Amino acid sequence: MLSALPLPALLPLVAPPLGGTAPDCAADAGSWCARVWSWTGLAWLARGADGTVSVLASVIGIVLVAVALRTVVNRVIGHVAAGVGVPGVVGLLRRRHGVSDAARIEAFGSARRAQRARTVGSVLRSATTIVIFGTAFMMVLSRLGVNLAPVLASAGVLGLAVGFGAQNLVRDFISGIFMLLEDQYGVGDHVDLGDAVGTIERVGLRTTSVRDVSGVVWYVRNGTIERVGNASQDHAVAVVDVPIQLDADVEEAGRVAARAAHEAVEDGLAHDVLDPPRVLGVQDVSESGMTLRVTTRTRPNRQWAVKRAVTERVVTDLRATTADTAA
Repeated sequence: MLSALPLPALLPLVAPPLGGTAPDCAADAGSWCARVWSWTGLAWLARGADGTVSVLASVIGIVLVAVALRTVVNRVIGHVAAGVGVPGVVGLLRRRHGVSDAARIEAFGSARRAQRARTVGSVLRSATTIVIFGTAFMMVLSRLGVNLAPVLASAGVLGLAVGFGAQNLVRDFISGIFMLLEDQYGVGDHVDLGDAVGTIERVGLRTTSVRDVSGVVWYVRNGTIERVGNASQDHAVAVVDVPIQLDADVEEAGRVAARAAHEAVEDGLAHDVLDPPRVLGVQDVSESGMTLRVTTRTRPNRQWAVKRAVTERVVTDLRATTADTAA
């Protein structure tokens, strides 16, 4: 017959009340105090049962809400970073860079935008995780009865000390975040950072890696970068300065240079050129001669190849013209 009874009914029979007189809260039917008293017979344990269960439920609820909120926020950040459900992003980029050709935006900006979105998304996810779980931790401590005033004061003093001791590190991180948000440069761009000139190999929140023409990799702290010259955003310009004699026919030299530049572009470089070459005219005059300038708008990072090809063809044709005239 005893085996047929439930465990709560068996406990008083097996283990009679050890805590003495039943607490007043044991009279509340359905309360945790009454249940614990009936199960254990311990008055001191029964008195704190309601409070313990309430605190435990609050802690579990806070943790679950924090985990759910973090999951939702991370999903939203991931969708925004991927460009899902964000109308007008391409339009904003057009206004940002002053480009009206949608095809050109997609051709030149897709990889950069994707990389920047991933990096910024990662930073935002880390920041939201720290904020959400940090707030949840403080709420749990509050529910457990911990006085948060000394904790917050100690955290403030510690944060102040770390801030003074790591000023350069904080400045590097803040500069890196704004650099990413403003899209100042990205991997593959040819930049002039003042201390280093070359191609960006890695962009981080603290440092940027630049490989120069000699193959040397420079690690530049983001907080020390005061200016950025980027030769790879949206488009580039191949500038060719060709010296000619003072007594040369400028108009004829310009026609020859224009024809030679167009031939150089059509000979395998049409895909790299955005606009036809233009002869701007005489750029400089000195005692030894004049300088004729030819410019060509190109795709990013293709200005040097176009410049070499145009320079070679223009110089060759001008020399041939000069030789024919002299003959």
